[in-house]
Amino acid sequence: MLKSLRSRILDKELTLGSWLSFGYPYSAEIMAKAGFEWMVIDLEHGAIDMGEARSLIQIIDLAGCTPLVRVAVNEPVRIKQALDAGARGVIVPMVNTPREAEAAVKAAYYPPAGSRGVGLARAQDYGFGFEAYRVEAAAETIVIVQIEHIDAVRNLDAILAVTGVDGFMVGPYDLSGSVGHPGDFNHPAVRDAMKEVGRVAKEASKPAGYHVVHPDRELLKAKIDEGFTLIAYGDDMVFFREKVATEFAGAKTVLGARTK
Repeated sequence: MLKSLRSRILDKELTLGSWLSFGYPYSAEIMAKAGFEWMVIDLEHGAIDMGEARSLIQIIDLAGCTPLVRVAVNEPVRIKQALDAGARGVIVPMVNTPREAEAAVKAAYYPPAGSRGVGLARAQDYGFGFEAYRVEAAAETIVIVQIEHIDAVRNLDAILAVTGVDGFMVGPYDLSGSVGHPGDFNHPAVRDAMKEVGRVAKEASKPAGYHVVHPDRELLKAKIDEGFTLIAYGDDMVFFREKVATEFAGAKTVLGARTK
């Protein structure tokens, strides 16, 4: 029997996913069919609203990939909407304390484990599969917290000790901003914070995640070597932008050679 994605994540098996910042059905389908195991629909920074996310979840699911949603904020309604739409799990941004982690978990689970509102939508087979979904959701809902502030780094061990938190994903850009040096990953304060995150990634019983935003195979290898097992690689927006830039530069080279 094949292991579920949540089981693989909890066992700290290496999984590779990617990220959607555009709300375009065609690009979502292309990404989902590329071979990634999971796909994150970004409702925090991406140009996607909840209505678009519902369609993207369907596309990803039907393509045989696991849909996850990064919600815009750690609020019960946002988490409930994503899960009711059929997302298999949520990535919750800016979780800085154990209490905030507990709130995220509580919002993701039905009573008695949590306080998620009970309703009928796509996840519950439009009213014809609530009981089956309730059982599956209790066992397979994925809750990943994002560690993207220096306060979260200081509290990381305690955050991961919260029952129901399945792992964490570091947000390096926001983390660098929280120590006053946004985007400067070589600043000593940022490097110290990432060093502590790396320590936890190797030593904690729960998995650590990292988003390699700009495709970089050497960075990918380095993060795996550091102990990160929940890896998001690239982003539809970044893939598109970088490919266009690369191909246009190549085309200019050809044009230049023809004019000489």
